[in-house]
Formats: sequence, structure tokens, C-alpha cells
Amino acid sequence: MLFQIISLLLEVSAGVLAGACLLRLYMQYQRIPMSARSGNPLGRFVFALTDWLVLPLRRVVPAWGRWDLASLVGAYLLELAQFLVLWLLAGADGGLFAVPILAVFGLVRLVISGLTGLVIVFAVLSWVQTRSAMADIIERLCAPPLMPIRRVLPLVGGIDLSPLVLLVLLQIASIVLGYLQSMALLAS
Repeated sequence: MLFQIISLLLEVSAGVLAGACLLRLYMQYQRIPMSARSGNPLGRFVFALTDWLVLPLRRVVPAWGRWDLASLVGAYLLELAQFLVLWLLAGADGGLFAVPILAVFGLVRLVISGLTGLVIVFAVLSWVQTRSAMADIIERLCAPPLMPIRRVLPLVGGIDLSPLVLLVLLQIASIVLGYLQSMALLAS
């Protein structure tokens, strides 16, 4: 029972912090203004959660074009720390080499979960037609993955079904990821 509680707390804290690092990476790639002057509350929140980790990493991890690799490395290190602590709490059973593999799968799972959450929020906000800074940011974040689906799928009765299709594709990706993770762990 104690292991489950610690595991939950680690998963939530690492998930929030690593997710914020990934969101920072994606928002910077999309060139969404995140400074305090921009009026972007999400950007300020992400900076507040991640500056302690990303800024020191930037000294050793350079950006690659528009990609802020320090944010990506920070998210991976958080996932790695989570799985390392869980491995130690489980009695250091099994090979240590599985921990970095689990961290990679955890990072990809976090990307899928984060995008799923963004698409759900985007869909709900599109129903109520709210015009706010947050709604505009979420729309900009969801537009790139929805664009290819919108090119193929026409409006049905004036309704955009691309968020639903993307959610189904993300669920399929999650299932495939779980299968690949189990196969990778069996092979190691």
C-alpha cells in the first residue's frame, strides 16, 4: 500500500513537472509568447514550474533550431528520476538498464496524455465560443496536429470532427505504446 501511495505521488509530481517542460518546449516551438508582458497566464505558469530546471540545463544543452532541447532533457530527467526512485523502492530488482527505457516510454506516454488533454479542452472551448487569451493559446497548440486530419476529413453537417478523430488516434497510439513497452521490457 505504501509503495502504491509513493508511486502515485511520484507519478503526479513528475507528470506535472515533466508535462510543463514538454509544454514549454512545444509553446516555444510554436512561438507562443510566454513572457509576463504577453498576458499569457499559461506561459507564466509554465515558466514558474520549469525555470529551476530548464535554465541551468540551457548552459549545457543548446537549442536545436526552434527546439528548446533543455526543456526536453529536463522532462526526460524528471521521468528518469521517477522510475529510478520507484526501482529503488521496489528493492532494485531487475536490471537498472530498464529504467532509462521506462523513462523514454513514460515521456512518450506523457506527450500522448498531454495532447489528449489539450484536444479535449479545445473541443469544449469550441462549443462555448469563448474568446480569451487561454482559448487562443490552446487553439494555436491544437492546430498543428488537427491540420492534417482537417485536410482529409470534411465538415459533417457543419461540425468539425477532427478533434474526435485525433482523440481516437491518440488512444490507438497509447495502446501501441503499451504493447511496445511490454515487448521492450520482455526483451531486456
